[in-house]
Amino acid sequence: MTAEWRPVRQSRTHELVLERIEERVLAGELKAGDRLPPERELAPVLGVSRSALREALRVLETIGVLVAQPGRGPDAGARIVRNPDDALGRLLRLHFALGSYRLHDVLEARVVLERSSFEAAAEHASAQDLDEAEALLDRMREPGVGAADFNDLDTRFHVAIARSSGNQLTSTLTSAVRESVRPLILRALETAEDWPATAAALNAEHTELLRLVRAGKGTRAADLAEAHIRGFHGRLVDENAPAEQEREREREREREPEEPEEEGQAGADR
Repeated sequence: MTAEWRPVRQSRTHELVLERIEERVLAGELKAGDRLPPERELAPVLGVSRSALREALRVLETIGVLVAQPGRGPDAGARIVRNPDDALGRLLRLHFALGSYRLHDVLEARVVLERSSFEAAAEHASAQDLDEAEALLDRMREPGVGAADFNDLDTRFHVAIARSSGNQLTSTLTSAVRESVRPLILRALETAEDWPATAAALNAEHTELLRLVRAGKGTRAADLAEAHIRGFHGRLVDENAPAEQEREREREREREPEEPEEEGQAGADR
């Protein structure tokens, strides 16, 4: 296996290592579950330093396609995996925090994704899928459940419905988009004036959503899912609009070109 690896050019070394590994994944030569050769073997055949190789492996681990096990033995080393949900959620959360996406954009993405999820779940979800969603709702209804636990269970409920739709990509995107606003939704839950009433209202909507899915009423479930998202998430959009508008003005100012010096002033400076 070692002889099949080809050396890479030295410029931008870790990126070239990434390209080489990507080539082998796209060609079907590396699949989920496969292990990469040990660093001491792989670095020389690629013609790179072990530090450059480690940098490339760290990138792959961050984006959820590789897991590294330190130490020695049969389980040590780097292994190709499929774990896009956490990686995409982390990436979107950081970009959202940096202002790359507006909260309104996230809202509209959630509406599109979850309308599709609930409608498809009403047609494709198995009884086991829906029983698992019901178990999450049971935990959300428990007396004394706190905002943090509720937020976690809420996310898992929506992702469970997306997974039961039969579309894995929709499930992954739903998880990532919901995860991107998890901290903001948690703050809203924690600062609710009447937390028990807020939890009860959200649970009532969740219960009805699941009932409609069980009954196979996909269009009605999709309509309620949109109203559910626009209700709570929509209030977050309104509350955060002034801050987002200010960030947008800052971005516009950063993009504005500097005005050239006037000729008279430039001559005076000389």
